[in-house]
Parts: sequence; C-alpha cells; structure tokens
Amino acid sequence: MGCSIREFFEREGEAVFRDLEQEVIGELTQNGACVLSTGGGVVLRQTNRDNLHQRCQTVYLHSAPVEVFRRLRNDQNRPLLQVADPLARLKELYAARDPLYREAAHFVVETGRPSVATLVSTILTQLELAGVLPAHS
Repeated sequence: MGCSIREFFEREGEAVFRDLEQEVIGELTQNGACVLSTGGGVVLRQTNRDNLHQRCQTVYLHSAPVEVFRRLRNDQNRPLLQVADPLARLKELYAARDPLYREAAHFVVETGRPSVATLVSTILTQLELAGVLPAHS
C-alpha cells in the first residue's frame, strides 16, 4: 500500500481497504500451506470467511474486549479505535465480529494473558489433536 493502514483509511476509505484485503486473502489462501495473521475486520466479508474456512485451518485467537483494550489502549495506529471511547467501540466491534470469526474458524483459542510460547503450544496441540499436524514427542 505504500503507507500505514491508518493513512490508507484516511486517504482511500475503509471500503477500498476491504477490497484490497479481500484480494490479498484470496491470493494468499490459494495453496493453504501458510500462516496468516489477519486484521480484525477481515471476517466482515463472506468471501474472506469462506476462503479462510475452506482453504486453511483457521485459528481464532479469542480475546474479550477488555483484554484487547488493555493491550491497545495507547495504540494510535488503529483507525477504528481513534474515538472518544475506544473500549465501547471495541465492545461494538466484538459483538459484530465474534460470530463471524467463529464461522470462519476451525479452532478457537482463548488468549487471556499467557505467554506467546504458551499460546503457540496450545495452537500446535489443537492442530495435532485434529490430525492437521503430526504429533511430536
């Protein structure tokens, strides 16, 4: 894009960003053998949810709005959170997006406050138990 997401949103608008996002998700999910970390709004489009669910093993890293707020309260780069009450906005986004993430996901992992290593271990265990990855000793 040649700029930050915030700048792109300001210059082109969210709809143009979502068009580009859909195109990229479509391309990146073609072979299914990759790890993608998507943005929060990726699930807003049915095409993205379908591509993520049908072409990948999708893991939804679930966090409550209060937990997300704790992590992002000082982040000035998220255009949808540049409002007077970011926690209220996070609760609205969660209400709209959580069911969509669950629709796209094969696995839901509660993030809470564990370390990154613990989260990775949890995800790997889920993938192993599902037969997606071979079990390791």
